[in-house]
Amino acid sequence: MEVTHVMATPRVLILRAPGTNCDQESAFAFEQAGARAELVHVNRLLENSQLVADYQILCLPGGFSYGDDVAAGRILGNQLKQHLDATVNDFKAAGKLILGICNGFQILLKSGVLLPDDPATGAPATLTWNDSGKFEDRWVRMRVASEKCVMLQGIESLYLPVAHAEGKFVTRSNEILQALDVAGQLPLRYAAEESNGAAQIPYPANPNGSLANVAGVCDDTGRVFGLMPHPERYIDPTHHPRWTRGPQADKPDGCRIFETTVNYFS
Repeated sequence: MEVTHVMATPRVLILRAPGTNCDQESAFAFEQAGARAELVHVNRLLENSQLVADYQILCLPGGFSYGDDVAAGRILGNQLKQHLDATVNDFKAAGKLILGICNGFQILLKSGVLLPDDPATGAPATLTWNDSGKFEDRWVRMRVASEKCVMLQGIESLYLPVAHAEGKFVTRSNEILQALDVAGQLPLRYAAEESNGAAQIPYPANPNGSLANVAGVCDDTGRVFGLMPHPERYIDPTHHPRWTRGPQADKPDGCRIFETTVNYFS
């Protein structure tokens, strides 16, 4: 008789560092979606990298890790690259999920976890200063452009807040951008109500000037995902800026991402 093993309650490691400030909100969002979340400081992981073996989801939340010194996500990204590279790669190879939100997205790119560095040319892509030259704090519309990312399965569009100064996605070359697009690794794009999503959309619908309107990127497995918007900031109807006026979705858009991520293990 065939026996199927179902994981009833996936465990989530929320990785913290000095300056992280969206860790508790992210943990709460995962717990609302049915997971068990634990806040873990990066120093604990540096002391004992085997801690991650007890978890199925690794989340790098938003904030300003190490004060965004040098560049957003650079210091924590270097810590992952220099000291925890094998640990994170083993986590990925085990079929587990990694989610980076805003500063977490920046960290995933700076560490090479999301898009591996080329030995000759370095990082294929990064997140740089917004075209507006200022911190952008607004709600944006997005569309799901591919089925590659497992954390976006069943989702067609999203409406979520962004809050960042370095959120413009750029690639080292147009060839890299095109290759990522063809591979389905640019699954989340900013969208405008009057646009069909095919062309580069203007500010403020694209709040940072990202190439190809990219709001989120996944790795070649679809199990590592980074996005600039904050899904943890829209998990209750009252979080919506127009919650007292106008129609509302059956479920807040942020909930859909966390539930899809948790349900991956059901």
